Amino acid sequence: MAKEEKKAQVENKEKGKVSYPLTKINFILMGVCLLLIIIGFWLMTGDANVGETFNKNLFESSRVTTGPIIAFLGFVLMAFAIIYRKK
Repeated sequence: MAKEEKKAQVENKEKGKVSYPLTKINFILMGVCLLLIIIGFWLMTGDANVGETFNKNLFESSRVTTGPIIAFLGFVLMAFAIIYRKK
């Protein structure tokens, strides 16, 4: 299989066509994953503890659970978006 791909690349070079490892769908998927990462980090932001008053919003579920899960999924899916190849 690798020989066939190498042969196709050589033929494309002879024809003047350049074949890139990433296609349009890869960049779209990477953009979606980047958006997931940004949303995850945005969900984790918030006010800090100031002075002697305790901020109860520090342990909201969106900051402690939802945000990290979404950001982690964005990172994992980014690897998939890079190696994805249309059949």
